Amino acid sequence: MLITNILGMLLISLLGAGCEWVVDFDDRLNSIVEPYRFSALRWELSQVLDKTEPLADGGEFGAGNKDEIELVLEYFSLSDKIRTLKAELNTIATGNSQEDLTSRRGELERLHQIKRALRNAVELIIGRQIRETLNSQGIFNPLDRYIRLKSGFPPINFTLDRPPNVLVVSPRDRIESMREIMLVQDIHLEAIEDIEAKVDALGVSALVSELGGFAATYPAFVADDASLQFTVRTAAEEWLHQYLAFTPLGFMYLLDATGIARNYDIATMNETLAGMVSDEIGEIVVRTYYPQYGTPENRAGSGETAFDFNREMRAIRIAVDRFLADGEIERAEKFMEERRQYLASQGYYIRKLNQAYFAFYGTYADEPTSVSPIGAEMKELRSQSASLREFLNTVAAMTSRQDLIDSLKKTRP
Repeated sequence: MLITNILGMLLISLLGAGCEWVVDFDDRLNSIVEPYRFSALRWELSQVLDKTEPLADGGEFGAGNKDEIELVLEYFSLSDKIRTLKAELNTIATGNSQEDLTSRRGELERLHQIKRALRNAVELIIGRQIRETLNSQGIFNPLDRYIRLKSGFPPINFTLDRPPNVLVVSPRDRIESMREIMLVQDIHLEAIEDIEAKVDALGVSALVSELGGFAATYPAFVADDASLQFTVRTAAEEWLHQYLAFTPLGFMYLLDATGIARNYDIATMNETLAGMVSDEIGEIVVRTYYPQYGTPENRAGSGETAFDFNREMRAIRIAVDRFLADGEIERAEKFMEERRQYLASQGYYIRKLNQAYFAFYGTYADEPTSVSPIGAEMKELRSQSASLREFLNTVAAMTSRQDLIDSLKKTRP
């Protein structure tokens, strides 16, 4: 009995110390990010006040209308012109006259005004095109595999705007997302680096990253400065995240995202499913409505070059995992910085390459930043599925990676 009591007291002491560390860590982390934390509630209230015509799946637009397609093309042509003009302003010689600079800035503002005037219509048109494509694939709502109602839910609703930033926190001794905190959009680089340095000082690895899309608000965010291909795919992906929230897989992912029940495999399955399905939907949308744009770009870029970025990133990830498994944390971090500089010399600039970077981007199991076998398993299941709808429904009903493994066993000869 004495030994049992001693062991019990020791266990309570250890658990108490662990809880105290977690509480202390979160308190210190919150004090760092509090001035920059993104408030979804505040943003939603601003949308209620500012939006006079909410997006919806119905209305007067026709997604295949030629004039509307031209309007979308004009919007993204303006985006290209804005990017070019910004690059010119950033590299303009100091000897240029103030009058020339003022003229270019005036032109930039004029282009922004035209783009803003087109934005709501472009959001609606692209949303309709995605909905029509989903319908053509038999994808309507999270319950349509039980009740065949050809009614789209949730409504496709997104805003072309700058998404929040995300602070990703990983342990230094392994690659794993332990915290993800949304930060406001407008943060200067100096503030970003200050946040990262202060969080790093807590004994972890931190990264503040821009997002291409964000589905935890309604409407969802889709970055407004990207290509047409990226925009279509991301709008579809953010809708899929909202769709999946009403499925078993999405519910488990919400438990992970809120920290109630951490499960990195579930996060990887959810992100990979949304990415794979949105890639297919995006490709169909572009091929149907904008054939001149060809195949949508992938996340790592497009085009064949002598330098294989995907292969290099995968090799870096494998080497880092090996260093960390051997307890060589400093060596892993030095190696990542050396490879980051090498990537920059090859034309691929990554501001910060660390454990948090791989923890965040590694949740896409079909990406080179991931070494998870889930990517290959998901691709195998997709190849064995009769349709995109069947693939989506099958994975959306899963609540663990074991479900994925068992499903593959059933389809293999």
